[in-house]
Amino acid sequence: MARGAYKAITIEELGQRIAREKKMISELGSLLEHVQKARSNEERKMASSQIESLTRLLKITGQEAITITKEVMLSKSLAPQSAPENDEEEGKKKFQTLPVTPAIQAISPEEFRNFKPSPEQNPPMINAGAQIPQPTKVIYNNSGDFKLTRMEKLTMKRMKKKENKVVVKRDRTPSSYMKISGNMFYNFSTSLLDKGMFHNLGRDLIKSNMEIVPKSYISAIFFSTLIATVVSFFAVIFFLFFSVSAAPPFITLGEGGILTRLMKFIWILILVPALTFIFGYLYPSMERKSIERGINAELPFATIHMSAISSSMIEPSKLFDIIISTKEYPKIERELIKLQNEINVYGYDLVTALRNRAFNSPSKKLSELFNGLATTITSGGNLSVFFEKRSQSLLFEYRLDIEKQSKASETFMDIYISVVIASPMVLMLLLMMMRISGLGIALSPGMITVVIITAVVVINAIFLGFLQLRQTEQ
Repeated sequence: MARGAYKAITIEELGQRIAREKKMISELGSLLEHVQKARSNEERKMASSQIESLTRLLKITGQEAITITKEVMLSKSLAPQSAPENDEEEGKKKFQTLPVTPAIQAISPEEFRNFKPSPEQNPPMINAGAQIPQPTKVIYNNSGDFKLTRMEKLTMKRMKKKENKVVVKRDRTPSSYMKISGNMFYNFSTSLLDKGMFHNLGRDLIKSNMEIVPKSYISAIFFSTLIATVVSFFAVIFFLFFSVSAAPPFITLGEGGILTRLMKFIWILILVPALTFIFGYLYPSMERKSIERGINAELPFATIHMSAISSSMIEPSKLFDIIISTKEYPKIERELIKLQNEINVYGYDLVTALRNRAFNSPSKKLSELFNGLATTITSGGNLSVFFEKRSQSLLFEYRLDIEKQSKASETFMDIYISVVIASPMVLMLLLMMMRISGLGIALSPGMITVVIITAVVVINAIFLGFLQLRQTEQ
């Protein structure tokens, strides 16, 4: 009877271990999903540490289950028998069916999978001969389930509460401004493009990722220039009859002849539309250069990442998928997504897609990388060596750019100190001396202070804008 009770205890222990393994596997699956949806490296590392911990616990529990399984014997040992009285009785006992012990009950596979031991049926396994390895830092509760630490519970709670990023899909429709400009100047823009004009503007539109066709953009430029011309015309008419002053009343009737005032303000009618047209023409180029600076700042580190991944002999197209999934290079990520679209959507092979993206890339360095990669793949070269050499050259150029930027910043700092700090004080003293000496400066001391403060603010704004244009995105 003691032997039957021992077998029942052993099977109960085996059921406990299997139940724990099922829960651990379920938690591992949940953690793997969170790793794929993690938005930052910190969350990914925390989830990975939890996966490693659960994997170790799963191995320990599996070893325990294997050890317990070796102790389970589903056959009944024969009881000692006395000597048979005759041969007939011995023959009957040979063919007599042995009764099944009540300590071991047959259960179905479904009942075994859903087996949940009660707290009362959780005594320690009595086995003096076997040595079962016990985990050092594994804590179980009364129901036989493993316990998570406080930090692990907080991590799991935060990850489960985290909502998935909602991707909103919307249809891109042209704005009313673009519709009006297209209705007015579309045919005219088409005729100019057919003559070969605005070719560079079309290339800049493609490389700047503005998502607008050249015909529509040129129509918008002409429409904006027309609006600027109309506004300038009314401004000139206004200044023909009125004057604006800094002292009240701010608007007064103009003095002098109309022809004289027309010659004085006619430049507004020419300058404002011209500046509007020039800005519209140069804006795609400015946007392309801004994207190029961002790509060049990320490219050395992305190439180092590619070199490390390519050493595992991974397929080149999968290499770009890994770089995209890291979300660490947003400027390069957009170009790589376009590359993947040419392969997966348009059906181009990898080499052709690389050539196309090199032709339309806003960054010259990224174009050289794509062309070199296409040549290496075509010639059967070593991708790992290619990425390693290219990353070294790009990193060296990046360091040179940082040094040039530092020296330029020092020069701008000296100019800023001279212009913004020393010059206003000298200018204020000069204006005060000219007023005292009676050289025609009719400004009061308060007005001179306002002029100096305004000049300082304007100069600071100019310097900040200039530094922002010169700054390389880190």
